[in-house]
Amino acid sequence: MLRGLVRNILLSLCSAILLSLSFSRFNLWFLAWVGFVPFFFLLNNKNKKQVFFWGTFSGFIFWLFTISWLAYVSLPGMIVLSLYMAFYFGIFALSWSIVYSLSSIVQLLFIPSVWILLEYTRSHLILGGFPWALLGYSQYQNLPMIQIADITGVWGVSWLVMFINVAIYSGVRCQGSGVRKRISSLLFPILLAVVVMSYGFYKLSCPLSPVTSNLIKISVIQGNIPQDLKWDAQAAQSIVVTYLNLSEKALLDKTDILIWPEASWPYLEDENDDSFVLLKEFTREEKIPLLVGAVTKNENNYHNGALLFSKEGKLITRYDKLHLVPFGEYIPLRKMFPFLDTVVPIGDFSPGKEYSLIPLPVTFETRDPRPETRISAGVLICFEDIFPELARQFRLKGADLLVNITNDGWFGRTQAPYQHFSASVFRAVENRLSLVRSANTGVSGFISPTGKITGVVADKKGRETFTPGLLTRQVELNFTTGLTFYSRFGDWFIFLNLIFVALGIVLTQIKNNRMFLAF
Repeated sequence: MLRGLVRNILLSLCSAILLSLSFSRFNLWFLAWVGFVPFFFLLNNKNKKQVFFWGTFSGFIFWLFTISWLAYVSLPGMIVLSLYMAFYFGIFALSWSIVYSLSSIVQLLFIPSVWILLEYTRSHLILGGFPWALLGYSQYQNLPMIQIADITGVWGVSWLVMFINVAIYSGVRCQGSGVRKRISSLLFPILLAVVVMSYGFYKLSCPLSPVTSNLIKISVIQGNIPQDLKWDAQAAQSIVVTYLNLSEKALLDKTDILIWPEASWPYLEDENDDSFVLLKEFTREEKIPLLVGAVTKNENNYHNGALLFSKEGKLITRYDKLHLVPFGEYIPLRKMFPFLDTVVPIGDFSPGKEYSLIPLPVTFETRDPRPETRISAGVLICFEDIFPELARQFRLKGADLLVNITNDGWFGRTQAPYQHFSASVFRAVENRLSLVRSANTGVSGFISPTGKITGVVADKKGRETFTPGLLTRQVELNFTTGLTFYSRFGDWFIFLNLIFVALGIVLTQIKNNRMFLAF
């Protein structure tokens, strides 16, 4: 009994560590393709209660490793969230026990589909959802494999990774059944992987047409302001000086527009007063547009917003964040739990009301034959870039570029900034738009429409986080190549997975009924 317990714990740890490492900054994406294999062996020959327990246990260990950075903000919060997320692993393990006795082809379709439905559910259920560390995100540096995201979204990549895990497990499990059976069990997965990779290499070899694309030079500023100083009134002036000094250096690159991170303006001010005089003077004197993150107050409502100043020093437009962070920007059920008021002492932020595009007031040499073409950016603030639907809606509104301004300084020198950055890669591929990212402490950089990371802010030692800096790049704008399949039809792939799951349940019922009748 003790030996079996040790074996179960080791298999749980093995899967948890392999999967967690695939979400690290070390580019170990290949571990995700086998990370669930020990997990599947763990579930063998167990009843439903045991399957659920060990599935939940494995998930808990995985999430403890993967979101350990949350302990910098709240250790109890990290534990509670890990327990909640582990519940999905338990449900997934139960689904494995449902079709365990069915044919390999049914397992190959059913198991990945259940996983996708669970990922989708946790991405939307309870307090706006938590689509962090989706299985597909582990592949953000595996460029050929992630190109299918412009058809299926990130869900298709998650599905394929799980599909291969199930296939490898099936191939290993039937190793005593002869070479022919092992080869036949892997034939379909291999063919599917070849098709996906072929599509990926094809898309990577097809840049945007020179007739329908343009280049704009953008500079991102990474101020590296310590979290404990961001709202310190005595540090506000030095924060402003830091950003202005970095911006002046960026001007040497003859940039078209500057982008500062989320809430980089260190004052809480009413948008109708003169709080932004210094910014207006800077943009007017330097004749440079500036997109800056700022917390503003309109009437009695606070907003986490992005403000655009023109090169004439005028505040042109703004976007107010739509998807707020629970317990960070608002307190759920505040009236029921008034003691939580201290968590957000200035009061709840108010969400924005619409997908407001930011028109970029820049001039540059265009290859587009239509002089009336306007450039618009969809701005994703903080963790809004982890929600595929938000970026998609901006694309449907007509965005030619995606911008993410954020601040991951809360989480120290951990994996959090890189896990966050991986989501931005998928938003670019899904919508075939360049994505520009400005983060207070990193990772700041540029992502092409194919998901290629074309540059990140780093110091001379190569450190990408917790270092001040700037980076200027020419960014490709997508005007008229049309919407991707994913941009046009959204999460259609989820409905396909519903069909696969329903089919698996029906086949299981048919087999169970036959066994009952035979008995």
